[in-house]
Amino acid sequence: MSALIVLAAVIPVFCFDQFRIKGVSMNPTLLDGDHVLVNKLLFGARIYKDFDFSKHEISSFRMPGIRDVQVGDVLIFNYPDPYRSGKVEFKINYVYAKRCIGRPGDTVGISNGYFYNKSVPAGEVIGEERYQRALARQRDSNLVVNKRTAFNAMTLYDGCVWTIKDFGPVYIPSSGDTVAVNPHNLKFYERAIELETGSRPVICDSYNILLENTPLKSYVFRNNYYFLCGDNVFNSDDSRYFGLVPEDYIVGIATRIIFSERARRL
Repeated sequence: MSALIVLAAVIPVFCFDQFRIKGVSMNPTLLDGDHVLVNKLLFGARIYKDFDFSKHEISSFRMPGIRDVQVGDVLIFNYPDPYRSGKVEFKINYVYAKRCIGRPGDTVGISNGYFYNKSVPAGEVIGEERYQRALARQRDSNLVVNKRTAFNAMTLYDGCVWTIKDFGPVYIPSSGDTVAVNPHNLKFYERAIELETGSRPVICDSYNILLENTPLKSYVFRNNYYFLCGDNVFNSDDSRYFGLVPEDYIVGIATRIIFSERARRL
């Protein structure tokens, strides 16, 4: 009996776990109420070093895995803004499921409704083609409600607007990367910079950027980040809105959908 208790505790932490899907953001791949199996052996299990989760921070390390996250993988991860504070914070068991559009070192974006990644062959669709095709066919006027654009994703500091139909391109930082920072891309990077430094960059007169009262023209990122989006491109709270997801927020790679009567691989 004691061996079974140990296995019941160890397997979800180090090997496999399951999560229930809520909402429609991953339709039609994942439906509300589906249960997905997460294989933690693939990317390596995330092990907590500090169990005081009231800090809204995560202290962890990752076990060696079989492979890295790949573009197109469906990931289970901690939602990076669970308290709606506008900054990256950690909340245990507050998890989302989204598809990996970009990994550390990739350049990604959205062009006329379609996700692209410059590391992926041109013309190869990442995610659910049917939904992206439907978005591409939408007139811009159809994306406006009561004279306001209903599908804006990010309004940048230089006045430009990235929408769910046209976004980026943006570079996804890996640990040690030096990235030029300017008013056009600061909105995308500012939460990650605040996570790493404790301070958010600000724009002063003449569009000069300051970090802790020091001019900021480039930044060396300390962590790996990912760009994660839902297959339901019309209705998904994802990296188009909240930006980058830190690597240590990733729980694991979803590999199988579990139904009451049948199961199939993602």
